[in-house]
Amino acid sequence: MDIDELKKKTGETAKEYFDGFPWDRPYELWKSFDKGLAKDLSLFITGQMYARQKLDHPTRQLVAVAGLTALERSDELRLHIWAALNVGCKPQDVAETIFQTAIYAGMPACNQGLKVLQEVLEERGDWPLE
Repeated sequence: MDIDELKKKTGETAKEYFDGFPWDRPYELWKSFDKGLAKDLSLFITGQMYARQKLDHPTRQLVAVAGLTALERSDELRLHIWAALNVGCKPQDVAETIFQTAIYAGMPACNQGLKVLQEVLEERGDWPLE
């Protein structure tokens, strides 16, 4: 893939995942420190890793939600819950993914993940769940 194709793929994937995300994005933070590195990271992470066809986008985002919940990384978790919902994951499936992490990461991590999910759903106008 040439650089123009990679840039296009990066933009398409970023839009699919993060369109409408109202909070700060990591890319903006990176860019404030080093524009060139921010571009390189974005092309690799969003244009190559997130765009891979090995896992479909919903599965990839549920994996991200599980890992970030277990690691208690709320800011990144918020971003990937948003992305999961954007690519078609149901809120109940995201919640179940978070509940599953309790087995490995404990209930405090699970509870924190559920709070982030609730915050995202509230922002999107999808809370309370029916």
